[in-house]
Amino acid sequence: MKLNYSSGLFAILLVSLLASCGGGSKTPKNAQGQLVGVSPRPKYFPPVPYGMVYVPSGTFHMGPSDEDVNYSYTARNKAISISGFYMDATEITNNEYRQFVQWVQDSIAHILLGHVKQDDGKDYIDWKQKINMKDKATIEKLDAMIYAPEDRLYGRKDIDVHKLVYHQETFNWDKAKLRENVGKPPSQFIDKKDVQIYPDTLCWIRDFSYAYNEPMTRMYFWHPAFDNYPVVGVNWHQATAFCEWRSRFWADYRISKKLFTEDNFQLPSEAQWEYAARGGREQTPYPWGGYYLRNKKGCLLANFKPGRGNYPEDGGFYTVRADAYWPNDYGLYNMAGNVAEWTQDIFYENAYTFTSDMNPYLRQDVPDNAPPKMKRKSVRGGSWKDIGYFLQTGTRSYEYQDSAKSYIGFRSTIAFLSRSKNDFNKRK
Repeated sequence: MKLNYSSGLFAILLVSLLASCGGGSKTPKNAQGQLVGVSPRPKYFPPVPYGMVYVPSGTFHMGPSDEDVNYSYTARNKAISISGFYMDATEITNNEYRQFVQWVQDSIAHILLGHVKQDDGKDYIDWKQKINMKDKATIEKLDAMIYAPEDRLYGRKDIDVHKLVYHQETFNWDKAKLRENVGKPPSQFIDKKDVQIYPDTLCWIRDFSYAYNEPMTRMYFWHPAFDNYPVVGVNWHQATAFCEWRSRFWADYRISKKLFTEDNFQLPSEAQWEYAARGGREQTPYPWGGYYLRNKKGCLLANFKPGRGNYPEDGGFYTVRADAYWPNDYGLYNMAGNVAEWTQDIFYENAYTFTSDMNPYLRQDVPDNAPPKMKRKSVRGGSWKDIGYFLQTGTRSYEYQDSAKSYIGFRSTIAFLSRSKNDFNKRK
């Protein structure tokens, strides 16, 4: 016992002496015993994500700017403060979403072809390998991705879009924050699920009875004529999977360049969406600030359903280009009309009465076998097939999270990691 006690005392003294001599490898040499922080630390300048615009922090009155004609009281007027963020200037386009689809398709193909390398005992896709889709041997190895012979049209070996599945892993902060979960390992809060990511192109036929929309089903998602049109036919799960992939895709690049990673992309909260749609204008019903859907020349200012169904009067018939019409004062296009947009919040009629007045959100991931009322997600902005009421910034609507529609798309946001962009402007 004496020997053990002496050995323990010697170890404590040795650690104390070592700690008092150097001060740690990250302590500056000229610290002179003062608290000066860890160095060296690189200078940080926030990168602007491609295709996004900056929405500064501020306060606004969330809710209808005009009379609640339905007397539904689902959007009581409330003062809300929002921190700064970036938002896609346009709705996510077909061509942008195809990058996601192509990445998933190539990932599966690389795995089937054995283009995998190991690092630290883990398997990684070797993206430097090439995939020759004209090689018969290659096509045979990819047979698991291709339609079965009985499902082929004229015998063409096309990719079975139902096989395009993205494996999504997210950390559930809502579970981790609960007091009863404090101290539990992180593995308890990692949610894993597989999501079929190809858009439901049949929505063009399904949404409208006795209407000839087959050309849109056949052509809208893949034809170059619609490259810059908003993607539709994606449900809430697919939209969130896209945001998770986009975060991962950008983080992998920045890590490879030894740069700081940024926060994650996500769907906007209802409050973020409405704040951004208003463009800094208070108590105006539409993103352009006016009280009318036409300008003084009589031109319609958004893509919607004018009058009793004169669809082409506004310059479009179905959707239009994602950058059509004038942007609002934040530089955001089509915050009213074109396609309605998913938000991350669940739809609850009385949500404004209990959500916070600081960055409010009401998110809950529920399984698709839950009761329908629990699966409602808030949808904002109105679409090409909606009347003008749904284009108002304060109008709330919803759709079920597992539903894909020909008139619902989305755009994503990412947090701005500072007080204001002015903090990084060079002083003259």
